[in-house]
Amino acid sequence: MSGVRAVRISIESACEKQVQEVGLDGTETYLQPLSMSQNLARLAQRIDFSQGSGSEEEEAAGPDGDAQDWAGAGAEQDDEEGLVKFQPSLWPWDSVRNNLRSALTEMCVLYDVLSIVRDKKFMTLDPVSQDALPPKQSPQTLQLISKKKSLAGAAQILLKGAERLTKSVTENQENKLQRDFNSELLRLRQHWKLRKVGDKILGDLSYRSAGSPHWQTKLEAAQNVLLCKEIFAQLSREAVQIKSQIPHIVVKNQIISQPFPSLQLSISLCHSSNDKKSQKCATEKPGPEDHLYVLEHNLHLLIREFHKQTLSSIVMPHPASAPFGHKRMRLSGPQAFDKNEINSIQSTEGLLEKIIKQAKHIFLRSRTAATIDSLASRIEDPQIQAHWSNINDVYESSVKVLITSQGYEQICKSIQLQLNIGVEQVRVVHRDGRVITLSHQEQELQDFLLSQMSQHQVHAVQQLAKVMGWQVLSFSNHVGLGPIESIGNASAITVASPSGDYAISVRNGPESGSKIMVQFPRNQCKDLPKSDVLQDSKWSHLRGPFKEVQWNKMEGRNFVYKMELLMSALSPCLL
Repeated sequence: MSGVRAVRISIESACEKQVQEVGLDGTETYLQPLSMSQNLARLAQRIDFSQGSGSEEEEAAGPDGDAQDWAGAGAEQDDEEGLVKFQPSLWPWDSVRNNLRSALTEMCVLYDVLSIVRDKKFMTLDPVSQDALPPKQSPQTLQLISKKKSLAGAAQILLKGAERLTKSVTENQENKLQRDFNSELLRLRQHWKLRKVGDKILGDLSYRSAGSPHWQTKLEAAQNVLLCKEIFAQLSREAVQIKSQIPHIVVKNQIISQPFPSLQLSISLCHSSNDKKSQKCATEKPGPEDHLYVLEHNLHLLIREFHKQTLSSIVMPHPASAPFGHKRMRLSGPQAFDKNEINSIQSTEGLLEKIIKQAKHIFLRSRTAATIDSLASRIEDPQIQAHWSNINDVYESSVKVLITSQGYEQICKSIQLQLNIGVEQVRVVHRDGRVITLSHQEQELQDFLLSQMSQHQVHAVQQLAKVMGWQVLSFSNHVGLGPIESIGNASAITVASPSGDYAISVRNGPESGSKIMVQFPRNQCKDLPKSDVLQDSKWSHLRGPFKEVQWNKMEGRNFVYKMELLMSALSPCLL
C-alpha cells in the first residue's frame, strides 16, 4: 500500500437549500447557504467548553463516570444543541477559568481568520457599509416640512371637491340630453296624429310632416353622405387591389390616378355643412376643368347599377337541375379549365376601372374638340367644321369633320371624316372607307388634320377644273419631288385650259403652303431664244416654260376663288 499515490478528495456540503417559507401562490423562499465564516462560527458554537479534555475530565468524572467523548458531542441532534446543562462550580476560580478559556478560543479563531485573510487565497475582507446618520434639521426646515404637509392636505380636499363638481356637471348634462316624457310627447304630437285605444297609443303620419322642406332635406343629405362614403370606400379598396403600370395612390380622403402620362385624375370625398365657413367656400366655385360633374354623375349611376344587379331577383332556370355556365367548368382532368381560363371567363370590371375608362374617354373627347377648335380659329382657309353626335356611349363618341371652302360648299365635298373617339385611341374613317388609328396624343390628330386640309386645296382645284371645262393632266396626293414636308406629304395637280394653250400646276404642302405655276404658249414667250432645229410654224403652238404666280398679290377671299379668277383669265372668251 505504500507504493500507491495519495488521492485528494474534496468533501463539500449538500447544495440543497432549506425552505424558509411557502407563499399563498405556491412560491418557496429558500434560506441562503452559510458562508465559510458563518459556518465556522456555527461549528464553534457547538463546542461545549464546560467539559474538560484528557486527564481533567477523568479526574472529575472518575473511571466510572458517564462523561461523553468529543465525537458524541458532535453527533447530537439540532434541537438539543441549544440546551445548556447546569453544572455546579467545583472550585472558586471556576468562572475565571471559563472566561479565560472562552477568550483564548476567540483569540485562536481570530488568529486563524487573520492568517487566512492575509494570504488572500480563501478569504478576503470587504468593508461594511454603514447607514449614514440623518443630518440634523434646522427649525426652518421643520417649518417648511409642516407647511408642505398642510398644503398637501388642503390640495387633496380641493381635488376631491372638484371631482364631485365635475361628476355633478356631467350628470346634469346627461339628464339634459335624455329628454323627459313630456318633451318627447310634445314633439310627437307636432309631427304625428295620435289616438288612444285602450292602454295603447296609436299614431298616424300627419300631413304636416309628410310634405315638409326640413326633414326631407336632412334625410336626403344623410343618404347622400352614406352613398358618397360607400362609393369612396369601394374605390379605395379597388385602388389598393388593382395592379397597374402606374400605381394608384390613396391618401386620406383622396384617390390619385394617372390615366395618361400628362393627365392626373383625383377623386376626393368632400364634406360641407351649413356654417358660415362652408358658405364662404361655396362662393369660390372651382373652374370647369377642375371638377368633372359628368364623372360624379356617372359614379352615382354605377353604384346604383351595382346595387340593382346585387339585389335584383335572379330567375332560376326550369327545371332546377339545369346546368350553369360552360360545360368544361364542370370537368376535371386534362380537359378542365385552368385557373387563368376560369379567371378570364369570370373577370368583371370594378367601379374604379370603369370610372377611369370614362375619365380617359372624356379627356380624349375634350382634347379632340380643343384641337379642332384651335385649328378652326387659327386657319381661315379652308374652313373646318365639326358636327358632334348627340347620342353617344360612355366609352365612345363620334364627330363628323367637314373641310370646305367658303362659297364653294356644294362643289368641294371631297374631305369628309368620321372620328370615333374611344378610351385610348381615335379611329378616323374616310369617305372611301379607309380607317386610320391615332393615339391619345393631340399632336398626331393635329398633324393629320393639317395634311387633310392641305389635300383639300388640291381636290378643290380638281373639282373646279371639271366645272370650268379644264382638263386634269396629272394628280397626286403624295408628291415625291420638291422639299420634304415634316408633316405629311405635299399634293400636286396639273390642269390644262380647254384650248390646250395654257396649263396650271398647283403644289400644296402642310408647311410649305401653296405654289402655283402657269405655262404659256411659246408664241407669247418673248424671252425664249430662237432655235435652229424648230423652224416650222407648227411648233410655235407648243407651251413654253412655267412661270410662278405671285399668289399673295392676287385678289380673292380664299384659295378657290383666286383659282377661279386665274382660270377665267386664261380661258378664251367664247362670245
